[in-house]
Amino acid sequence: MLDSHDANRPELLEEVRLFRNAREREKYDNMADFYALVNTLQHLEKAYIRDCVTPKEYTAACSKLLVQCKASFKQIQGDDFPSVESFVKKYKLDCPAALERIKEDRPITIKDDKGNTSKCIADIVSMFITIMDKLRLDIKAMDELQPDLRDLMDTMNRLSILPADFEGKQKVSDWLTSLSSMNASDELNESQVRQLIFDLESSYNAFNKVLHQSI
Repeated sequence: MLDSHDANRPELLEEVRLFRNAREREKYDNMADFYALVNTLQHLEKAYIRDCVTPKEYTAACSKLLVQCKASFKQIQGDDFPSVESFVKKYKLDCPAALERIKEDRPITIKDDKGNTSKCIADIVSMFITIMDKLRLDIKAMDELQPDLRDLMDTMNRLSILPADFEGKQKVSDWLTSLSSMNASDELNESQVRQLIFDLESSYNAFNKVLHQSI
């Protein structure tokens, strides 16, 4: 409690702020996002070790988190945090399993190139997220989207657990057809961007359902 003398000092009652402007606030928000992602990855690793999630569920979730961690760390990387380890050390995060995943940049289920199914699943998750992130960052030129969509289509075709009539294949194929009629520098309009994001999100959700059903 404040004594009678301190009670006459209103500055002691003011909320302590970590930031003084919008730029500093964004910095702390980005740090909080990365902290949360690393912590989530650590919990996922422990859940897999304890057999609380299936390998396919784990692979899909871990692949997504690794993509998000990589993108999130780029927002805070600099002199203060030249490496993920420096951030973890400063904020005393106990996350050895998460650090190992980030270092290897692949789920523990993917040990080598022989794990074709798991690798395809991880690659598909990563490509869905990458394309949607590009669109949300207002990257919408034909030559910046078509290669990623082509890679996504090719990888889905290689994954044997996906049925031939999987809706995601048809939607991506339709978009590739649309993009093929455009010049390299042509851009999708606002309506097309919104529709493509919607189609990718619904395809990604359908992809996760297939994974769960095939377990």
